[in-house]
Amino acid sequence: MDCTLGGAGHSVGILEHTGGQCLLVGLDQDADALNVAAVRLAAYGEKVHLTRANFRELGVVLANLGISRVDGVLYDLGVSSYQLDTPDRGFSYQHDAPLDMRMSPEGGITAADLVNELPEKELADVIRKYGEERWAARIARFIGRERAKAPILTTGHLATVIKDAIPARARRTGRHPARRTFQALRIAVNDELGALELSLRQAVDLLAPGGRLVVLSYHSLEDRVVKDLFREYAVHCKCPPGLPVCRCNTVPRLEILTSRPRVPCAAEVADNPRARSAKLRAARKLSGVLRKEEDE
Repeated sequence: MDCTLGGAGHSVGILEHTGGQCLLVGLDQDADALNVAAVRLAAYGEKVHLTRANFRELGVVLANLGISRVDGVLYDLGVSSYQLDTPDRGFSYQHDAPLDMRMSPEGGITAADLVNELPEKELADVIRKYGEERWAARIARFIGRERAKAPILTTGHLATVIKDAIPARARRTGRHPARRTFQALRIAVNDELGALELSLRQAVDLLAPGGRLVVLSYHSLEDRVVKDLFREYAVHCKCPPGLPVCRCNTVPRLEILTSRPRVPCAAEVADNPRARSAKLRAARKLSGVLRKEEDE
């Protein structure tokens, strides 16, 4: 399963590596991305099933396909290159476009809704929590002043307000001053962290013994969700030897394959600058669900 299909780069790699002999299920909630991926994967025919869905629906998608176990699940989190390179989706502060940021363009709140309607304190909390932005309160205050004059409806307008809010001395180093706020709004709009934890738990349940779970994350909040869940499922059984059924653990068990996250080398970052903050964590399913005996 490729749970974040995007432009299908990973899916192509998986299919090439297996000689096209695997069945690949690809998920994406963006219809435009699915159309692009379908063209790229057309040569593999019935070996590929593409579904428009949020990866929190992983279990439902597999059930509808009649699949009860998978050998591998991959996540490449965050915004896809396809979405970043489509300015009118409103994910990038590098282009002036409608302030949207929805992974699925139909329905739901937009970033403009949050920016223009949240009380300043709540907006500051979102920016601080999901962007880990030290200037969150100041940014929210500047947004409040600006939206009192006219709604903030474009990425360019918002990026300018954020730049004005952050003191000049803090803008002299580091990346674009709007980066953390844009990240925070995107996460809030799409409930990315909640969807990730829910989906990861389904993935562990659905992995066949020996199956691999691989996650690429791009900021500390995502990485923490992955790391904590891997550790939770890697707890070893503490039952006395000889018991026919485990009494202390009722969840699937994982072997963590990456004691520390893998990060790209300098050559890879030079070739693909968007990979510079990537962290890869991987785990292997050790067994099926351990069933707790009912008390007599």
